[in-house]
Amino acid sequence: MAEITAALVKQLRDKTGAGMMDAKKALVENAGDIEASADWLREKGILKAAKKADRIAAEGLIGVVSNGSAAALVEVNSETDFVARNESFQNAVRTIAGIALANGGDVVKVAHADAPDGSGTVNQMLQSLVATIGENMTLRRAAAISVGEGVVATYIHNQASDGLGKIGVLVALESPGDASRLNDLGRKVAMHVASMKPLAATTAELDPAVVEKERQIQTALASESGKPANVIEKMVEGRIRKFYQESVLVEQAFVMDPDVTVGKFIENAAKNMGAPVKLKGFLKFEVGEGIEKAASDFAAEVAAFAQPKQ
Repeated sequence: MAEITAALVKQLRDKTGAGMMDAKKALVENAGDIEASADWLREKGILKAAKKADRIAAEGLIGVVSNGSAAALVEVNSETDFVARNESFQNAVRTIAGIALANGGDVVKVAHADAPDGSGTVNQMLQSLVATIGENMTLRRAAAISVGEGVVATYIHNQASDGLGKIGVLVALESPGDASRLNDLGRKVAMHVASMKPLAATTAELDPAVVEKERQIQTALASESGKPANVIEKMVEGRIRKFYQESVLVEQAFVMDPDVTVGKFIENAAKNMGAPVKLKGFLKFEVGEGIEKAASDFAAEVAAFAQPKQ
């Protein structure tokens, strides 16, 4: 029987994106033959794909696509970052981002849209990848934004490949100004969004429930000072203003020039451009945000790999 070395397992994982133990088992079953093992994984994956659907998929990629005046974001999750580096997975995310742009970011429409490779719907395309690669994958969300006149600038943080990364940001600017200058402005604002993570573009767009919760917290804290009610009220209002400065995009100090707010930075850029510029909105996706990730014991996985086949 062929010796199943760690190097051989790595070669099969690089080719297929399979998990360590699945790769080892495939090689054992196929006497170390890489091609036969890859075929074996695909065949077995078809039978196992449904069983993987309950696994937590908190890694993956954000896909970003733009046509200038409109852009879309998608988040497609995988179980491990290893699979996020798989070329087939990356191509699928790019494809899904393009479909999201064509469908206005409606995730339900995207999931049921025809996949261009003829594999059925987008959901079915992902299930085929699950069968081939051996990890659960999900289309978690999609969104899009557009302008009638102007640009939707994009920014990708921790870029894995063209149009793919761990954080994707869109900034929509309505303006009759020069498109290249608008795009440069929008990209700088998008980089700020990725860094400072505002909750809303303006105070008016903040969720009232979020503001009320913050007000309750600050009122409770201020009340501990023992000061008169009118003083406490002023303290709370001051703290709410600070909350706006920390949470609202146009109120935040601009990361590239902390002496001005983002709103003022856009206003100054508009003056220099000689054209009005309106921030229509922004969108930000970050891989795995809000997903409770399962604890991983890599040492145990390696130890299991080292155990001889029973």
